[in-house]
Amino acid sequence: MSFADDVIAAVTGHMNGDHPEDNLLIVRAFAAPDAVSSRMVGVTGEAGVWLVTDAAGEREVSIPWPGGEIAERPQIRREVVALYKAACEKLGVPAREEHGSASHHGEAHAHGEGHSHGAQKGRHAADADEASGEKPFSAVIRESSWSDHSDSEGATFMEDIMRGKGTLQDYIDLVAQHFFMYEALEESAASLAADPAFAPFNVAGLVRMPALEADLRHLIGDDWRDRIAPVPATAAYAARIREVAEEGWAAGLVTHHYTRYLGDLSGGQMIAKRVAKQHGLDHDGIAFYDFEALGSLADFKTEYRASLDALGVGLDADEQARMLDEVRAAYAFNTAVFRDLGKARDAVAA
Repeated sequence: MSFADDVIAAVTGHMNGDHPEDNLLIVRAFAAPDAVSSRMVGVTGEAGVWLVTDAAGEREVSIPWPGGEIAERPQIRREVVALYKAACEKLGVPAREEHGSASHHGEAHAHGEGHSHGAQKGRHAADADEASGEKPFSAVIRESSWSDHSDSEGATFMEDIMRGKGTLQDYIDLVAQHFFMYEALEESAASLAADPAFAPFNVAGLVRMPALEADLRHLIGDDWRDRIAPVPATAAYAARIREVAEEGWAAGLVTHHYTRYLGDLSGGQMIAKRVAKQHGLDHDGIAFYDFEALGSLADFKTEYRASLDALGVGLDADEQARMLDEVRAAYAFNTAVFRDLGKARDAVAA
């Protein structure tokens, strides 16, 4: 059983971005007792996959799910939580309180929030909301993406890049699609920058277009603009983003802003490290993933989620539901882009 690329990216991005210490705990308990670092790089129906570094070097290890083979997306969080609890028990480490119930967790709750000071404040605020019977809207959004069941058939393009199996051309093709996505997203963001509902998310340090242009110039050449084109799914994705902005639907644009930038700040950081190592890239070629201007990424993500919570408070149930539908649509567009890239690659190879 394989899962769609967007599912794998969401899971590994969260684990690597918010809970690197849990990755290390799990591999030390079940695969590499002397590991000095660990990053989650894959999810299958049979196991989680981690890239481990210890005295023997760097290698991938697969750790079977405690409950046996899984086939559906919501089962992933249950098994990750079970692995964490089992690792704590084996190593004699007390499990964090938020791991008490696997059913409680969404995308960013599979192991709670991050552990910086800002993230802890966000976690305490979320605990207070949930104690009063109100779940933070950011958690609702994350859980809606976990429950999105995408057909994974043919969507292996991104998985290949994340596992170091993709070629440099695969990476270049991905960067090219990012250009068209972010061209639409950042033009749309500029058009709604003055809208009070969107303004908290319109952070200058997130802007990616200058970095994308620099990366494409380095990877392709000065004539890069004449040598790239969107795949059909990317064209449809960009058109939808512009449609949302033209409608003046600020909350809808936030959904696309969230799915793109929060992914870049989480799983995207793993992609940058893998691609840099595999293809000998330094800053040139992977500048897209450099968010140094934001400071602590964990703290920024906590603040971003707080803005989502504040936005949700002002929305009625129908508007919240509409936003969640748009989040699912955004994830579906991403999966469709990966499929189109895979088809294009296969056509060239044929």
